[in-house]
Amino acid sequence: MIIAVDGPTASGKGTIAKALAAHFGLPHLDTGLLYRAVGRQCFLDGGNPDDGGDALAATTFPDALLDDPILRGEDVGGLASRVSVHPAVRAALLTRQRDFAHLPGGAVLDGRDIGTVIAPEADLKLFVVASVPARAERRFREMQAQGRNVALADVAADLAMRDERDRTRAEAPLVAASDAVLLDTSDLGRDAAIEAAIELAERRFAERQASPGAAGV
Repeated sequence: MIIAVDGPTASGKGTIAKALAAHFGLPHLDTGLLYRAVGRQCFLDGGNPDDGGDALAATTFPDALLDDPILRGEDVGGLASRVSVHPAVRAALLTRQRDFAHLPGGAVLDGRDIGTVIAPEADLKLFVVASVPARAERRFREMQAQGRNVALADVAADLAMRDERDRTRAEAPLVAASDAVLLDTSDLGRDAAIEAAIELAERRFAERQASPGAAGV
């Protein structure tokens, strides 16, 4: 059973993916964390995240970097969006992600191109969205809780800029797979979003199992 969860920043896809993994007893990979690690390593190396060569060199980051909480910060998120536009960076991380998706028993992966590039054969593809104002408000509250002095308008502008960069990049742009199930979390709280995702997943798997000749998942 492979579950692909895609969507823009702060849509709730990470929270939903973790909950689906726990519900179905599957391992979970936040693929965005890999790109955050590349962005962070590029910064540590003194490189330019907009330079393809510097970004590619940073894909050799040590595994220990994935455990660094600094990767969750907004600054590193911006770096991740910048390094992810380079085809060579995406190619360097492709095998790592596909190997995880095909672990025995399956897996849950969340990112921006899971259902379209990493695991187009996924048993379930969720595309999680939310309006920019809703996402900005969520991220704003998170940053305030961390003691960061930010303006809501600046957070919204940053999210809109990331969305544009992710949607328009030449390599693996942010787009819903043709057979993805859309889940809009704009007006849903955390628990309601998780409940909706689990309901969608169970319904999809029940439909697949009921179809003549359907493979077991």
